[in-house]
Amino acid sequence: MMLGGFGGKSSTGSRTSLRVAVAGDKGTGKSSLISAVASATFPDNVPRVLPPITLPADAFPDYIPITIVDTPSSIDNRIKLIEEFRKADVVILTYACDQPATLDRLKSYWLPELRRLEIKAPVIVVGCKLDLRDERSPARLEDIMAPIMKEYREIETCIECSALTLIQAPDVFYFASKAVLHPTFPLFDQEKQCLKPRLRRAVQRIFNLCDHDLDGALNDAELNDFQVNCFGAPLDPVELMGVKKVVQERQPDGVTDLGLTLPGFLFLFSLFIERGRPETAWAILRKFGYNDSLELSAELLPVPAKQSPDQSIELTNEAMDFLSGIFQLYDLDNDGALQPAELDDLFQTAPDSPWLEAPYKDAAEKTPGGRLTINGFLSEWALMTLLDPQKSLANLIYIGYGHDPASTFFVTRKRSVDRKKQRTERNVFQCFVFGPKKSGKSALLDSFLGRKFSNSYKAIMGERYAANVIDQPGGSKKTLILREIPEDRVKKFLTNKESLAACDVAVVVYDSSDVYSWKKAREILMEVARRGEESGYGTPCLLVAAKDDLDPYPMSVQESDRVCMELGIDIPVSLSMKLGEPNSLFSRIVSTAENPHLSIPETESGRRSKNIRQLVNSSLLFVSVGTAVGFAGLAAYRAYSARKNT
Repeated sequence: MMLGGFGGKSSTGSRTSLRVAVAGDKGTGKSSLISAVASATFPDNVPRVLPPITLPADAFPDYIPITIVDTPSSIDNRIKLIEEFRKADVVILTYACDQPATLDRLKSYWLPELRRLEIKAPVIVVGCKLDLRDERSPARLEDIMAPIMKEYREIETCIECSALTLIQAPDVFYFASKAVLHPTFPLFDQEKQCLKPRLRRAVQRIFNLCDHDLDGALNDAELNDFQVNCFGAPLDPVELMGVKKVVQERQPDGVTDLGLTLPGFLFLFSLFIERGRPETAWAILRKFGYNDSLELSAELLPVPAKQSPDQSIELTNEAMDFLSGIFQLYDLDNDGALQPAELDDLFQTAPDSPWLEAPYKDAAEKTPGGRLTINGFLSEWALMTLLDPQKSLANLIYIGYGHDPASTFFVTRKRSVDRKKQRTERNVFQCFVFGPKKSGKSALLDSFLGRKFSNSYKAIMGERYAANVIDQPGGSKKTLILREIPEDRVKKFLTNKESLAACDVAVVVYDSSDVYSWKKAREILMEVARRGEESGYGTPCLLVAAKDDLDPYPMSVQESDRVCMELGIDIPVSLSMKLGEPNSLFSRIVSTAENPHLSIPETESGRRSKNIRQLVNSSLLFVSVGTAVGFAGLAAYRAYSARKNT
């Protein structure tokens, strides 16, 4: 029986070669080990450092050539050593079995050095010169290495060998390739002796995909479909019975009358690793599209390409309908909002819950009890699609979206075309929120998400997003995404020529009671206007006079109106987040975005450039019309002459 049971040809993902760096103290036998494995004989004379050697693809079962790089031990060649560490897929560290001090050096120097250099490659610890070990020291390798492996989780395998007798010498490079192609570290927690969370989530998704009748168990037919899909051959009834017997003995709830349950399926993966066969687990994972990070491979996540930076990607109605349905499915108490536990259940087959970190954390509307509303749920998906459509598609697939990926997204029309046509077909609008410190930008975003006003000021580190659904007159719904740009990042942000390409509306907020705040906001507004004119990505702008509950600075009221009139945009919107929710502002932002040809600021220099362009264009038109008349007159004269001659 294959356990077996489930087994067959292993998978190596997309790798076509491996690079192994071998390092260790002088005299530990690393060069002799490399030479012995390459020639299958013990060398009489070995140079201090061997040139790179490549083992052929047929040397090991995975049929991938392995390039072995010997490294210098002296401190003089440290730069070369570091370079090889960074290029390596796996690092082999050697010590001499007859020199305990060299093992101590692994703990005191080599392993800490790899960490200091932030080398992410797996590590194989190899004891060379096994034939010279003092047999009066019966300490087992497991006892020696267990505490070291506990401290240094990057160690994948420990092995002892002899280049002289070739005992386990080839196995060193077999385990090195296995550490890269079929690593156990991402799969199994050695300390807790259990599957790691990401593997459990992936296995649960695979189980769900194979459970065609949705009865919570894999019957014999479903198990055989799984076996054929992964390994190309079915199990005979005796093998199938043997697999279920092994599971039932070790995992009583792993088998029921209906078949193999999820606990039983998870147990099989533990058994693969326990029996030293992680390649079987990896073959299954890769068959279902997972990469080395236990995420869906990028080639399975096609995303339509934008032809211009002023386009964006949105979810189709089909994808939105699926998300609305999945929300209702997991809203077990039918209260129109998902509890944290319900949201965790929804993403239980994804590698991680995708909204636990910035920019998605706290970016959507929640109830006072911390539940995610349907508007908040759909807004998070809109935000993720805008910022990272491939991540959005991956998470859709993780939670059960089975439609053609081509039906998931559509690419919007260019914003420049929208301005010419004086209308837009977008359902998701992005608004950049600029303004000086303490002007009320963060309070505006908090209010947008239905959060209570707070008098305490908290500086925001980096950019911040807020997304919500806005009900428009006529019953239409639009998703609005606010992106807060901190004052100290505005200058650098606007140096990028395409900085405003993705912006539907730019809102500039200032504290109406503070003269400095108004002056700084005016500078930002003028810079946004200039950048739009220079780049060709002119953006509708709104000026917001915040903190209307405080006494306004007199001159700023008159001056702000004058500046707006000069730029050709609406006068500032006055509001107070402290006194009430500025819902009318958010509807106005959406209305401004729906009319992309209006409210675009025009500076004096921009107006002059526009007049010159119009003058040049009209001159060219006059010349072209005059030329056309000339050609027409010449043609008429020639026709007249031809008739006269006839």
